[in-house]
Amino acid sequence: MYKGIRLRFVSVSEIVGSDDLALIILADEQRERQISIVCGRDMAVQLDMRVRKIPVTQRMLPEVLSSIISDRMHLCFYMLINGISDGQYDSVIVNDDTNDVIPIRVSDAVLLSVASDIPLYIDERLMRQQSVMYRNPSVEMKIPLPMNAMSIEMLDKAIERAINEENYEQASLLTEERNRRTSGLGK
Repeated sequence: MYKGIRLRFVSVSEIVGSDDLALIILADEQRERQISIVCGRDMAVQLDMRVRKIPVTQRMLPEVLSSIISDRMHLCFYMLINGISDGQYDSVIVNDDTNDVIPIRVSDAVLLSVASDIPLYIDERLMRQQSVMYRNPSVEMKIPLPMNAMSIEMLDKAIERAINEENYEQASLLTEERNRRTSGLGK
């Protein structure tokens, strides 16, 4: 069965200028391409706990549920990022045996993948559209975020920042993306 391109968690970092948002970086297995996913600060803390291998995580919900599923049910799952709606990635958990699909918030899918080793994939076409060349996070701190992965609120802040920095070309591109989305809401 086709599952797409396997993604691996690379890092999570705060977004400069935002107290409540962070960026999750995922890369393909060859670390040639990467995508960025916006998440809340709470999710960033949860992911960081797993990266630092804090022992208490073994008693937290993602790890406990993963243990129950793998030890008692012998089911095989994977997760798939399969689209974008309203500037947010869409993702699902798929039962590989029955092909049953359950929607899941993409940041939760990443956390579950990190906590349990359930594989995380992205649709190949979506990866081509959304990914950028892989950048080592320890070398380069500025990580591009695709405009269509930004919420309306994030677009508004980015437009304001671009105008303040007198980057009118960027402000125009961001405004076009915002207008495209808001004009589609009324239809």
